[in-house]
Amino acid sequence: MAKQLRTKPGAERAPFRPDVILRFEVMTTDKGGVPADGQEESESEHSLKLLDFMFASMPERKRMTVKDFLKHNQVRVNGNITRQFDEALYPGDIVEINTSREFQTLDSKRVSIVYEDDDILVVNKGYGLLSVASDTGRKRETAYSILRDYLKRVDPRQKLFIVHRLDQHTSGLMMFAKSAKAKDTMQHNWNNMVLERRYLAVVEGRPEPASGIVDTLLAENSEHVVYSTDDSSAGKRAVTEYRTLRSGQGYSLVELSLATGRKNQIRVHMHDLGCPIAGDRKYGAKSSPIHRVALHAMTLRFVHPITRKDMNFSTPVPTPFARCVGGYKAPAEK
Repeated sequence: MAKQLRTKPGAERAPFRPDVILRFEVMTTDKGGVPADGQEESESEHSLKLLDFMFASMPERKRMTVKDFLKHNQVRVNGNITRQFDEALYPGDIVEINTSREFQTLDSKRVSIVYEDDDILVVNKGYGLLSVASDTGRKRETAYSILRDYLKRVDPRQKLFIVHRLDQHTSGLMMFAKSAKAKDTMQHNWNNMVLERRYLAVVEGRPEPASGIVDTLLAENSEHVVYSTDDSSAGKRAVTEYRTLRSGQGYSLVELSLATGRKNQIRVHMHDLGCPIAGDRKYGAKSSPIHRVALHAMTLRFVHPITRKDMNFSTPVPTPFARCVGGYKAPAEK
């Protein structure tokens, strides 16, 4: 007796086929030329155009096919999708070409991908979004759930792992792991792997002194309020370095670097200075000029858990933050 089909003939789900992605590392941009009249080459002359690199890396493919990869969002440079044929490449850059289909993109107003490879995701999380689900049992959209659903569309087998968290009231850069090995490496060596974490905050008043270090012991009470204490048996050491970038209109724009990563560390330390973060009523703020806690994770620099490369990501100063102090333009890097 023939086995009865549970679905209509031909309606069986096709097996998943992973994308075929070619990866090329830019080893050199030297074209063999010699500067004329002893003149130094410009920075642009030390780069290689993306399309030229793709032609050279895939000589067996038709030039029109290679151009179509760019046209149809099938090319990533250093984890970012690009269609710019003349994008400058430098030694160490990674070019990925998906020969199966276009790279999937994340369509979300609450979180955006800054960098992605086989092992990690670096994202810019919006304000008010939980990093992961809380213990209340209430189902809510989180950065984790948004990214997990995105990865499942790319590959149903793909997993996502938590590496660290950003407070719901903090926007900015955070990372996730796409492999257990990457997660374990980062979490077990966090203090050595993370090279720099910088935040921006708009605080009430003007910190005195304008820059310095806050070094206290932090404890948490039964109402989940974190506070500084002198009791070494109850608190854990927290160290925050701060620098005032600009003051105006009753507020100050402050850059903060973390030597430790305690819960609500920056919020408590700004309160201790007598300059609570604007909008942070939990820790003493009296005003909310941008209708949120004005805290943003601006810079995240770490050692890649697999490749061991130096990964350095930064975001611009949020426009609402700059407006609070009457405008601010970051100085050009030397």
